[in-house]
Amino acid sequence: MYITITAQRLSGNYAQSATAFVDYLEKENEGKPMPEMEPFFNQHDDEISAEEVIKEIDNNTAKLKKTEPKFYSITLNPSQRELKAIEDSPEALKQYTREAMKVYAKAFNREIDGKPVGISDIKYYAKVERQRTFTETDKEIRENQPYATKILELKQQVRRIEQGETSGNIKKLQKDIAHLEREAPHQLNGKRIVRNMIKPGYQSHIHIIVSRKDTSNRYSLSPGSKYKASEVEMNGKMIKRGFDRDAFYKNAEKTFDSLFKYKRNYVESYTARKTFLKDPRLYFSIITKLPANERALAFKLLQKTGVNTTLFNIPTNKLQLTMKAINTLKKGLGKAMESGTIGI
Repeated sequence: MYITITAQRLSGNYAQSATAFVDYLEKENEGKPMPEMEPFFNQHDDEISAEEVIKEIDNNTAKLKKTEPKFYSITLNPSQRELKAIEDSPEALKQYTREAMKVYAKAFNREIDGKPVGISDIKYYAKVERQRTFTETDKEIRENQPYATKILELKQQVRRIEQGETSGNIKKLQKDIAHLEREAPHQLNGKRIVRNMIKPGYQSHIHIIVSRKDTSNRYSLSPGSKYKASEVEMNGKMIKRGFDRDAFYKNAEKTFDSLFKYKRNYVESYTARKTFLKDPRLYFSIITKLPANERALAFKLLQKTGVNTTLFNIPTNKLQLTMKAINTLKKGLGKAMESGTIGI
């Protein structure tokens, strides 16, 4: 599970309306008949229109400045292995989203009217998306790039010849282009994989737009707070403040596992990701010491991201991993994290 929280920003200031973001989330509905469209949903309702989402978010911004975010975007990105476990069910994803947002509410170290923040205080709207497209962070795009660059150069040569700017053999250039298209290492349905091409397999994920203000429009609830959990004196009273992102990420992951009886491998865990970022040597050492079946699955999951797992054969007693091996593995895993290939 790969989870992100982002404050939506346009140019120098934060977006004053949710319109552009909601329009972006509606992209998968374009051209579809009504029965096939995915509507927005929240904690209690399943059929919410884009117009209602915009209205509710835009009207819940009391006393917020232009320099403050009016809403946040949360994405819940299950891995293909996690999606397979729930049979890529949109209803299961909705169920999980509603439980995950309860966890989100609990991560606030705040009280409203003398009670801890709860799900009833959170104004949010979510949407299940069923597709993903290839981006520049994906291994397939990165490894196809040298071919893409050469193909573009040849196409530009053809165009210059056609426009009379230079001379040359167009048929030969077109033959070279066709050869490069076939030779690119990553293909899908007989075509070179390029940016914005729809990815195969299970790709469902959830986009959530959550208001900065609580449902009463009185209190600010910012998951972007730099305070994890603390108290501050205001007007002679001690006020709780902060949001614990670590707790949200960990507990959202645990919620998925508990809800669907999912057996998570170490490399899929948030704990593993944190360990990798903080101490790569320890991360690699832990993997090599996993039980045989768990270690085999960990290697399988890592290999899918393009990580060369033969580097794990380097002796790990006393953590004698070479810096070259660590840097190689960090590069591969870093790209995997960026693209959400595995849930770390």
